[in-house]
Amino acid sequence: MSAPAKPDAAAKPAGKPEGDAAPAAAAPAPAGGGGAKAWIPAIAALLLAPVATWGVVEFVLVPRLQKKLAAPAAEGDAHAEAAPAPAAAHGSSGGGGHGGGKGEKGKESGGAGYEFQNVVVNLAGTMGTRYLKTSFLVTGTDANIKGVFEGSKPKLTDVTLNVLSSLTLADLEEPGAKNVLREKLVTAYNQALGRKVAEQVYFSDFVIQ
Repeated sequence: MSAPAKPDAAAKPAGKPEGDAAPAAAAPAPAGGGGAKAWIPAIAALLLAPVATWGVVEFVLVPRLQKKLAAPAAEGDAHAEAAPAPAAAHGSSGGGGHGGGKGEKGKESGGAGYEFQNVVVNLAGTMGTRYLKTSFLVTGTDANIKGVFEGSKPKLTDVTLNVLSSLTLADLEEPGAKNVLREKLVTAYNQALGRKVAEQVYFSDFVIQ
C-alpha cells in the first residue's frame, strides 16, 4: 500500500522550475531601463550641440568679424574727410595770385555762352530742295557774352542766317567742313559787334536734309 505514494513525492520537485522561471523572466526589465537612461546624456549632447554652435557664431565670431571690417572703413572715412583740407587751402592761397587768375579765366570761357537753337536755312545751289538744321553754342572770354548777344540778337541772327545760307552741299561734304564753318561764324560775329567777343562755336545739332 505504501508503494503508490512515491510518485507524489517525485512530482513536488517538478514544480520548482516553474517558480524559478518567473524571476528569470522578470530579470531583464531592469537591464532594459538602465540602457535607455544611459543614452539620455548622448541625446542631450546631440540636441544641444547646434545651439552651442549658433551661440559661438552669433556672439563671438560675428562680433569679431564686424569689428575687423569696421576698422578699415573708419580709417578710410577719416582719410577722406581729411583730404579736402589741403585742396581748400591751396585754392584759397592762390585766389589772389596767378592761380586765381587761371581759375577765373577758365570759369569765364567754360561757363559763359549764347545758344542758337534750331536754325534752319536752305543750302545754296539746291533750289530749295536741301536744307541745313543746326543748333550751337557760342562761347568767349567775355563773362557777359550772353548779354552782348541778346542785346544784338536781331543783327546776330541775320549774320547767322547769311553765313549758313551761303554754304553749298559740296561745302558741307568737304573734310573739316564744321571747323571751317566755326571760323566763319566767329569772324562774322566779332565783325558785327566791332570787337572780339566770340571765340568758339560748339555744335549740338547738325542735320542736312
